[in-house]
Amino acid sequence: MANYTGPVSDHFDGTRFFDPDGAEPKGVGEVLRWRFTHKPAKWPERAPSHVDTPPPRVDGGSVRLSYVGHVSWLIQSASVNILVDPVWSDRASPFSFAGPKRVSAPGIAFDTLPPIDVVLVSHGHYDHLDLATLSKLAAKHAPRVITPLGNDLTMASHDEAIRAEAFDWHDRVELGSGLAVTLVPTRHWTARGVFDRNKALWASFVLETPAGKIYVVCDSGYGEGKHFRRVRDAHGPLRLALLPIGAYEPRWFMKDQHMNPSDAVKALEDCGAEQALAHHHATFQLTDEAIDAPLKALHAALDHANIPRERFAALQPGQVMEI
Repeated sequence: MANYTGPVSDHFDGTRFFDPDGAEPKGVGEVLRWRFTHKPAKWPERAPSHVDTPPPRVDGGSVRLSYVGHVSWLIQSASVNILVDPVWSDRASPFSFAGPKRVSAPGIAFDTLPPIDVVLVSHGHYDHLDLATLSKLAAKHAPRVITPLGNDLTMASHDEAIRAEAFDWHDRVELGSGLAVTLVPTRHWTARGVFDRNKALWASFVLETPAGKIYVVCDSGYGEGKHFRRVRDAHGPLRLALLPIGAYEPRWFMKDQHMNPSDAVKALEDCGAEQALAHHHATFQLTDEAIDAPLKALHAALDHANIPRERFAALQPGQVMEI
């Protein structure tokens, strides 16, 4: 697979990307320690989901957000239809027969999707960059695919029909009808295999809509909260934040790269969004916590911070919010 080449920057050393305010992902020894000592909670084979049949377009000044599951969203506004990290596959894995298996059905059946204009793909991990889904979208809808540097090469090596456009942190991309998206730094990492760690970039997104800006955080650790405060300062005020709350146990292994619900509540306070929606939970069992643990912990963290629970909601797949 081809690797990204480009000029050295404050987050690219000529070979690999890095976050100056982040932490390196765990090494092989630590991965093996987790795999041989962890005690994952038992998940059900199936979890509740709903079925949404979205309209062809949403006009006017509103935004319709339909939760597909995990980190996949359909965002409709100003007659533009946007998918975030679309995963319709049964497994978040390079294999069709092994790896984390979906327990909640997608909230929208693939064949009932409206015309898709734009896809945002945050990074290369298999639960976010699903080549099978991107190929199906390319064949049926031919959307623009906006992604951080290097991930376009992964897509092109699989299917040249995927219309991937790669951008760096802080690049702003016009999407049409007054919508735009800016790629912003996030505390994470990426890889598709053993030897390509951080050879592509990862990002969060700030989406400009008629109803206000939506901060889309697909995967992130919390750290000291710098990235969230910087987005507030550079892009605020924010109408809505989509924040991850799952895949966080054990903390010694996951803390640097994945927020737990308490971290996500701090991130909401740091970025200053009016409201938040939770994701990255209850779809694929990636880590050790129980399927319902993130939601329970989110409610506890909100209560502890004296934040109304309705300010940070968790939808089930197929449920919809409009702003």
